[in-house]
Amino acid sequence: MTDNNPLKNIRIEYHILQSFPVTCLNRDDVGAPKTAVVGGSTRARVSSQCWKRPVRLALHDFGIKLAMRTKKVDEVIHKACVEHGATEEQAQVCGEAIAKALTKDTLHFFTQREAEAFADFAREKGFDADQIKEKEIHKLAKKSINPALDGIDIALFGRMVAQAAELNIEAACSFAHAISTHRVANEVEFFTALDDLQDGPGSAHMGSLEFNSATYYRYISLDLGQLWETLNGQSLPETLDAFTKALYVAIPSARQTTQSGASPWAFARVLVRKGQRLQAPFETAVKSRDGGFLQPSIEALSAYLEKQEKLAGSLFGKIADYSFGAD
Repeated sequence: MTDNNPLKNIRIEYHILQSFPVTCLNRDDVGAPKTAVVGGSTRARVSSQCWKRPVRLALHDFGIKLAMRTKKVDEVIHKACVEHGATEEQAQVCGEAIAKALTKDTLHFFTQREAEAFADFAREKGFDADQIKEKEIHKLAKKSINPALDGIDIALFGRMVAQAAELNIEAACSFAHAISTHRVANEVEFFTALDDLQDGPGSAHMGSLEFNSATYYRYISLDLGQLWETLNGQSLPETLDAFTKALYVAIPSARQTTQSGASPWAFARVLVRKGQRLQAPFETAVKSRDGGFLQPSIEALSAYLEKQEKLAGSLFGKIADYSFGAD
Protein backbone atom coordinates (compact mmCIF):
# COMPACT_ATOMS: atom_id res chain seq x y z
CA MET A 1 0.00 0.00 0.00
CA THR A 2 1.18 3.49 -0.74
CA ASP A 3 2.17 5.84 2.06
CA ASN A 4 -0.60 8.30 1.17
CA ASN A 5 -3.33 5.71 1.73
CA PRO A 6 -5.76 7.41 4.17
CA LEU A 7 -7.30 4.09 5.25
CA LYS A 8 -4.12 2.09 5.81
CA ASN A 9 -4.53 -0.58 8.54
CA ILE A 10 -8.21 0.27 9.08
CA ARG A 11 -10.71 -2.58 8.97
CA ILE A 12 -14.43 -3.11 9.31
CA GLU A 13 -15.14 -6.30 11.25
CA TYR A 14 -18.56 -7.93 11.09
CA HIS A 15 -19.37 -10.21 14.05
CA ILE A 16 -22.68 -11.81 13.08
CA LEU A 17 -25.00 -14.21 14.91
CA GLN A 18 -27.57 -15.90 12.70
CA SER A 19 -29.96 -18.66 13.78
CA PHE A 20 -31.36 -21.26 11.38
CA PRO A 21 -33.98 -23.95 12.02
CA VAL A 22 -33.92 -27.27 10.12
CA THR A 23 -31.34 -26.79 7.35
CA CYS A 24 -28.36 -28.25 5.54
CA LEU A 25 -26.65 -25.05 4.45
CA ASN A 26 -23.37 -26.67 3.40
CA ARG A 27 -22.89 -30.35 2.55
CA ASP A 28 -19.81 -32.53 2.71
CA ASP A 29 -18.84 -35.22 0.18
CA VAL A 30 -21.51 -37.63 1.47
CA GLY A 31 -24.29 -35.04 1.62
CA ALA A 32 -24.22 -34.45 5.37
CA PRO A 33 -24.08 -30.98 6.95
CA LYS A 34 -20.46 -29.96 7.49
CA THR A 35 -19.13 -29.96 11.05
CA ALA A 36 -15.96 -29.08 12.94
CA VAL A 37 -14.63 -29.87 16.40
CA VAL A 38 -14.09 -26.63 18.34
CA GLY A 39 -13.12 -26.60 22.00
CA GLY A 40 -13.63 -30.37 22.18
CA SER A 41 -17.25 -30.31 20.95
CA THR A 42 -18.77 -30.90 17.53
CA ARG A 43 -20.17 -27.76 15.93
CA ALA A 44 -22.17 -27.13 12.78
CA ARG A 45 -20.04 -25.45 10.10
CA VAL A 46 -20.58 -23.53 6.88
CA SER A 47 -17.38 -23.08 4.92
CA SER A 48 -16.18 -19.63 3.96
CA GLN A 49 -16.39 -20.31 0.22
CA CYS A 50 -19.98 -21.52 0.60
CA TRP A 51 -21.04 -18.08 1.89
CA LYS A 52 -18.67 -16.05 -0.30
CA ARG A 53 -20.32 -16.89 -3.61
CA PRO A 54 -23.90 -15.88 -2.65
CA VAL A 55 -22.49 -12.67 -1.14
CA ARG A 56 -20.61 -11.93 -4.36
CA LEU A 57 -23.65 -12.62 -6.54
CA ALA A 58 -25.90 -10.53 -4.28
CA LEU A 59 -23.69 -7.49 -4.94
CA HIS A 60 -25.32 -7.28 -8.38
CA ASP A 61 -28.72 -6.65 -6.76
CA PHE A 62 -27.29 -3.52 -5.16
CA GLY A 63 -25.91 -1.92 -8.30
CA ILE A 64 -22.46 -3.52 -8.53
CA LYS A 65 -21.27 -4.65 -11.97
CA LEU A 66 -19.67 -8.05 -11.51
CA ALA A 67 -16.62 -9.54 -13.18
CA MET A 68 -16.58 -13.08 -14.61
CA ARG A 69 -15.11 -16.12 -12.87
CA THR A 70 -15.00 -18.89 -15.43
CA LYS A 71 -13.06 -21.56 -17.28
CA LYS A 72 -14.68 -20.38 -20.52
CA VAL A 73 -12.23 -17.55 -21.08
CA ASP A 74 -11.81 -18.50 -24.74
CA GLU A 75 -15.57 -18.26 -25.35
CA VAL A 76 -15.81 -14.78 -23.81
CA ILE A 77 -12.88 -13.51 -25.87
CA HIS A 78 -14.20 -15.31 -28.96
CA LYS A 79 -17.43 -13.31 -28.71
CA ALA A 80 -15.55 -10.04 -28.14
CA CYS A 81 -13.33 -10.69 -31.16
CA VAL A 82 -16.35 -11.29 -33.39
CA GLU A 83 -17.82 -8.00 -32.18
CA HIS A 84 -14.51 -6.35 -33.13
CA GLY A 85 -14.67 -7.66 -36.70
CA ALA A 86 -13.06 -11.11 -36.60
CA THR A 87 -14.39 -14.07 -38.53
CA GLU A 88 -15.59 -17.06 -36.52
CA GLU A 89 -12.39 -18.95 -37.33
CA GLN A 90 -10.15 -16.01 -36.40
CA ALA A 91 -12.10 -15.41 -33.19
CA GLN A 92 -11.76 -19.05 -32.19
CA VAL A 93 -7.97 -19.26 -32.58
CA CYS A 94 -7.42 -15.83 -30.99
CA GLY A 95 -9.71 -16.70 -28.09
CA GLU A 96 -7.82 -19.94 -27.49
CA ALA A 97 -4.42 -18.22 -27.71
CA ILE A 98 -5.35 -15.45 -25.27
CA ALA A 99 -7.04 -17.86 -22.86
CA LYS A 100 -3.93 -20.06 -22.87
CA ALA A 101 -1.83 -17.05 -21.91
CA LEU A 102 -4.02 -16.43 -18.87
CA THR A 103 -5.02 -19.83 -17.55
CA LYS A 104 -4.45 -23.56 -17.88
CA ASP A 105 -7.79 -25.25 -17.24
CA THR A 106 -8.53 -23.24 -14.11
CA LEU A 107 -11.08 -20.58 -13.31
CA HIS A 108 -10.00 -17.10 -14.31
CA PHE A 109 -11.45 -13.96 -12.70
CA PHE A 110 -11.56 -11.10 -15.20
CA THR A 111 -13.69 -8.19 -16.35
CA GLN A 112 -15.57 -7.36 -19.52
CA ARG A 113 -13.25 -4.37 -19.90
CA GLU A 114 -10.28 -6.75 -20.05
CA ALA A 115 -12.05 -8.95 -22.59
CA GLU A 116 -12.69 -5.91 -24.81
CA ALA A 117 -9.05 -4.88 -24.51
CA PHE A 118 -7.89 -8.37 -25.53
CA ALA A 119 -10.18 -8.29 -28.58
CA ASP A 120 -8.93 -4.85 -29.56
CA PHE A 121 -5.34 -6.07 -29.22
CA ALA A 122 -6.13 -9.10 -31.42
CA ARG A 123 -7.55 -6.78 -34.06
CA GLU A 124 -4.34 -4.73 -34.01
CA LYS A 125 -2.49 -7.99 -34.73
CA GLY A 126 -4.78 -8.72 -37.66
CA PHE A 127 -6.45 -11.49 -35.67
CA ASP A 128 -3.31 -13.54 -36.24
CA ALA A 129 -2.91 -15.85 -33.26
CA ASP A 130 0.79 -16.35 -34.04
CA GLN A 131 1.36 -12.65 -33.32
CA ILE A 132 -0.22 -12.85 -29.84
CA LYS A 133 2.47 -13.21 -27.18
CA GLU A 134 1.87 -14.22 -23.58
CA LYS A 135 3.89 -11.38 -22.05
CA GLU A 136 1.99 -8.82 -24.13
CA ILE A 137 -1.30 -10.25 -22.89
CA HIS A 138 -0.13 -10.02 -19.28
CA LYS A 139 0.95 -6.38 -19.72
CA LEU A 140 -2.35 -5.56 -21.42
CA ALA A 141 -4.40 -7.22 -18.66
CA LYS A 142 -2.58 -5.27 -15.96
CA LYS A 143 -3.00 -2.02 -17.87
CA SER A 144 -6.66 -2.43 -18.80
CA ILE A 145 -8.23 -3.65 -15.56
CA ASN A 146 -10.18 -1.06 -13.59
CA PRO A 147 -11.86 -2.81 -10.64
CA ALA A 148 -13.77 0.34 -9.70
CA LEU A 149 -15.51 0.21 -13.10
CA ASP A 150 -16.52 -3.42 -13.56
CA GLY A 151 -14.58 -5.56 -11.10
CA ILE A 152 -15.42 -4.47 -7.57
CA ASP A 153 -15.93 -8.13 -6.72
CA ILE A 154 -12.33 -8.78 -7.79
CA ALA A 155 -11.20 -6.00 -5.43
CA LEU A 156 -13.22 -7.52 -2.60
CA PHE A 157 -12.48 -11.21 -3.12
CA GLY A 158 -9.09 -11.04 -4.80
CA ARG A 159 -7.57 -12.69 -7.86
CA MET A 160 -4.71 -15.15 -8.26
CA VAL A 161 -3.24 -15.80 -11.72
CA ALA A 162 -0.73 -18.64 -11.43
CA GLN A 163 0.81 -17.88 -14.83
CA ALA A 164 1.27 -14.17 -14.15
CA ALA A 165 1.85 -13.09 -10.56
CA GLU A 166 1.77 -9.43 -11.63
CA LEU A 167 -1.96 -9.84 -12.31
CA ASN A 168 -2.69 -10.97 -8.76
CA ILE A 169 -4.97 -8.73 -6.70
CA GLU A 170 -5.01 -9.00 -2.92
CA ALA A 171 -8.46 -9.67 -1.47
CA ALA A 172 -9.84 -6.88 0.69
CA CYS A 173 -12.27 -9.12 2.56
CA SER A 174 -11.60 -12.21 4.66
CA PHE A 175 -14.31 -14.74 5.54
CA ALA A 176 -14.01 -17.19 8.41
CA HIS A 177 -15.86 -20.49 8.40
CA ALA A 178 -19.17 -19.96 10.17
CA ILE A 179 -19.49 -22.22 13.22
CA SER A 180 -22.31 -22.89 15.62
CA THR A 181 -21.77 -21.29 19.01
CA HIS A 182 -22.99 -24.50 20.66
CA ARG A 183 -22.67 -28.27 20.41
CA VAL A 184 -24.60 -29.78 17.48
CA ALA A 185 -25.49 -33.34 16.48
CA ASN A 186 -26.69 -33.96 12.94
CA GLU A 187 -30.06 -35.68 12.61
CA VAL A 188 -31.54 -37.82 9.84
CA GLU A 189 -34.79 -37.25 7.98
CA PHE A 190 -36.38 -40.36 6.47
CA PHE A 191 -38.67 -39.65 3.52
CA THR A 192 -40.75 -41.43 0.91
CA ALA A 193 -42.04 -40.42 -2.51
CA LEU A 194 -45.24 -41.58 -4.16
CA ASP A 195 -45.80 -42.34 -7.84
CA ASP A 196 -48.88 -40.49 -9.11
CA LEU A 197 -49.60 -43.23 -11.66
CA GLN A 198 -48.92 -46.34 -9.57
CA ASP A 199 -51.67 -48.96 -9.15
CA GLY A 200 -50.74 -50.51 -5.84
CA PRO A 201 -50.17 -49.04 -2.36
CA GLY A 202 -46.81 -48.05 -0.93
CA SER A 203 -44.03 -45.65 -1.82
CA ALA A 204 -42.14 -45.58 -5.09
CA HIS A 205 -38.95 -44.32 -3.44
CA MET A 206 -37.44 -44.09 0.03
CA GLY A 207 -34.42 -42.12 1.17
CA SER A 208 -32.82 -40.11 3.95
CA LEU A 209 -31.21 -36.69 4.34
CA GLU A 210 -29.15 -35.31 7.20
CA PHE A 211 -29.85 -31.91 8.72
CA ASN A 212 -29.23 -29.81 11.80
CA SER A 213 -30.26 -26.52 13.35
CA ALA A 214 -27.87 -23.97 14.80
CA THR A 215 -27.02 -20.44 15.80
CA TYR A 216 -23.97 -19.55 13.73
CA TYR A 217 -21.20 -17.08 14.42
CA ARG A 218 -19.94 -15.45 11.22
CA TYR A 219 -16.81 -13.32 11.09
CA ILE A 220 -15.95 -11.15 8.09
CA SER A 221 -13.12 -8.63 7.96
CA LEU A 222 -12.93 -5.90 5.32
CA ASP A 223 -9.55 -4.23 4.90
CA LEU A 224 -10.41 -0.66 3.92
CA GLY A 225 -6.79 0.21 3.17
CA GLN A 226 -6.46 -2.67 0.70
CA LEU A 227 -9.82 -1.80 -0.87
CA TRP A 228 -8.81 1.86 -1.26
CA GLU A 229 -5.53 0.74 -2.83
CA THR A 230 -7.13 -1.60 -5.37
CA LEU A 231 -9.92 0.84 -6.30
CA ASN A 232 -7.56 3.83 -6.37
CA GLY A 233 -9.82 5.54 -3.87
CA GLN A 234 -12.87 5.28 -6.16
CA SER A 235 -16.39 4.02 -5.35
CA LEU A 236 -15.71 3.25 -1.67
CA PRO A 237 -19.07 4.41 -0.21
CA GLU A 238 -21.02 2.52 -2.88
CA THR A 239 -18.89 -0.58 -2.38
CA LEU A 240 -19.28 -0.58 1.40
CA ASP A 241 -23.02 -0.04 1.11
CA ALA A 242 -23.49 -2.89 -1.36
CA PHE A 243 -21.12 -5.26 0.48
CA THR A 244 -22.87 -4.81 3.82
CA LYS A 245 -26.30 -5.32 2.25
CA ALA A 246 -25.06 -8.39 0.38
CA LEU A 247 -23.73 -9.85 3.65
CA TYR A 248 -27.17 -9.33 5.16
CA VAL A 249 -29.28 -10.95 2.42
CA ALA A 250 -26.99 -13.71 1.12
CA ILE A 251 -27.71 -17.26 2.27
CA PRO A 252 -26.14 -20.50 0.97
CA SER A 253 -28.32 -22.16 -1.65
CA ALA A 254 -28.12 -25.80 -0.54
CA ARG A 255 -31.51 -27.53 -0.19
CA GLN A 256 -33.43 -24.26 -0.19
CA THR A 257 -36.47 -25.94 -1.77
CA THR A 258 -36.71 -28.73 0.80
CA GLN A 259 -35.15 -27.22 3.95
CA SER A 260 -35.55 -23.52 3.40
CA GLY A 261 -33.00 -21.46 5.32
CA ALA A 262 -34.41 -17.94 5.24
CA SER A 263 -33.32 -16.46 8.56
CA PRO A 264 -31.72 -12.98 8.56
CA TRP A 265 -29.15 -11.75 11.05
CA ALA A 266 -30.34 -11.97 14.62
CA PHE A 267 -27.52 -9.86 16.06
CA ALA A 268 -24.32 -8.20 14.86
CA ARG A 269 -21.49 -6.12 16.26
CA VAL A 270 -19.75 -4.16 13.54
CA LEU A 271 -16.44 -2.64 14.59
CA VAL A 272 -14.20 -0.21 12.73
CA ARG A 273 -10.68 -0.74 14.05
CA LYS A 274 -6.98 -0.29 13.41
CA GLY A 275 -4.49 -3.07 13.85
CA GLN A 276 -4.77 -6.84 13.84
CA ARG A 277 -7.97 -8.72 13.10
CA LEU A 278 -9.97 -10.16 15.98
CA GLN A 279 -12.26 -13.18 15.64
CA ALA A 280 -14.24 -14.62 18.55
CA PRO A 281 -13.29 -18.32 18.89
CA PHE A 282 -16.34 -19.50 20.91
CA GLU A 283 -14.04 -22.17 22.30
CA THR A 284 -16.49 -22.87 25.12
CA ALA A 285 -19.78 -24.01 23.64
CA VAL A 286 -22.68 -21.94 24.95
CA LYS A 287 -25.56 -23.72 26.66
CA SER A 288 -29.22 -23.25 25.88
CA ARG A 289 -31.07 -20.86 28.16
CA ASP A 290 -34.70 -19.75 28.14
CA GLY A 291 -35.34 -22.12 25.25
CA GLY A 292 -32.55 -21.14 22.87
CA PHE A 293 -28.91 -20.37 22.09
CA LEU A 294 -29.20 -16.85 20.70
CA GLN A 295 -29.26 -14.81 23.89
CA PRO A 296 -26.37 -16.64 25.58
CA SER A 297 -24.45 -16.34 22.28
CA ILE A 298 -25.01 -12.57 22.22
CA GLU A 299 -23.79 -12.31 25.80
CA ALA A 300 -20.72 -14.50 25.12
CA LEU A 301 -19.78 -12.51 22.00
CA SER A 302 -20.23 -9.15 23.70
CA ALA A 303 -18.27 -10.26 26.75
CA TYR A 304 -15.40 -11.55 24.61
CA LEU A 305 -15.11 -8.33 22.58
CA GLU A 306 -15.28 -6.15 25.68
CA LYS A 307 -12.63 -8.27 27.42
CA GLN A 308 -10.31 -8.05 24.40
CA GLU A 309 -10.77 -4.27 24.25
CA LYS A 310 -9.78 -3.94 27.91
CA LEU A 311 -6.82 -6.30 27.56
CA ALA A 312 -5.47 -4.62 24.41
CA GLY A 313 -6.04 -1.05 25.54
CA SER A 314 -4.87 1.43 22.92
CA LEU A 315 -3.80 -1.44 20.65
CA PHE A 316 -7.46 -2.39 20.21
CA GLY A 317 -7.66 0.66 17.96
CA LYS A 318 -11.43 1.06 17.98
CA ILE A 319 -12.71 3.89 15.78
CA ALA A 320 -16.42 3.03 15.75
CA ASP A 321 -18.78 0.38 17.14
CA TYR A 322 -22.27 -0.44 15.87
CA SER A 323 -24.82 -2.97 17.14
CA PHE A 324 -27.63 -4.56 15.12
CA GLY A 325 -30.55 -6.37 16.74
CA ALA A 326 -29.81 -5.30 20.30
CA ASP A 327 -33.34 -3.97 20.80
